[in-house]
Amino acid sequence: MTQPRQGPGGTALVTGAGSGIGRMFTRALLERSWSVALLGRRETALRETLDGIDHRNALVLPTDISDHASVEHAFAQTTATFGRLDLLFNNAGTFAGGGPLEDIDAGIWRDVVDVNLNGAFYCAQAAYRAMKAQSPQGGRIINNGSVSAQVPRPNSAAYTATKHAITGLTKAIALEGRRYGIACGQIDIGNAATPLARDLPKGMLQADGTVRPEPTMKVEDVVDALLYMACLPLEANVLSLTVMASSMPLVGRG
Repeated sequence: MTQPRQGPGGTALVTGAGSGIGRMFTRALLERSWSVALLGRRETALRETLDGIDHRNALVLPTDISDHASVEHAFAQTTATFGRLDLLFNNAGTFAGGGPLEDIDAGIWRDVVDVNLNGAFYCAQAAYRAMKAQSPQGGRIINNGSVSAQVPRPNSAAYTATKHAITGLTKAIALEGRRYGIACGQIDIGNAATPLARDLPKGMLQADGTVRPEPTMKVEDVVDALLYMACLPLEANVLSLTVMASSMPLVGRG
């Protein structure tokens, strides 16, 4: 049997680790001596996350989080390799299906729900079970909500609905996890300069029908916020944290 190789910083699992915030947070954890399981659809992208850093304590697991069996397999691999799970960053998501409410295709709606809500639940449930069963018991789950969990953008009903649902899931996990030492919080991110946000400086549709450029912030600022949440003792929890570009049109949106 392979000896578990848990890093001194603890063991984490990051979904959507092949790009953007997931990639940068994964690298930050590895640089701080965590062991990290990287989940994402594309193995090539996951391995690119590890370029140029010490990744002896990394485990690459190509996974479709919308597939329950795929998620169960990935979490089993993680605990078999590292011996336990201390942190889940439930980060993977999709913004597919933008458009007027009346034009959203039912198949696109299901795809968004499958990834953003069902996938987040499958991962949270698997992490919760592992954290409840291990000794010492407990761990932390951080769900990536988005500022759309607070207020919608125009033409984003599917994304907004799933992100509002993440808030309910976060609170349910935080409540039920108390007795097992499982803390759960949510980070709502606004306008981080990732590839998904490349159109923000060019102009985005606003609630009044105009199109205006929006400011962004560095991904490193989001990573700093995540590290603060992740490294708290389990006796403390950030239930909800919003980190956003200071002058983005969120406060007063609509």
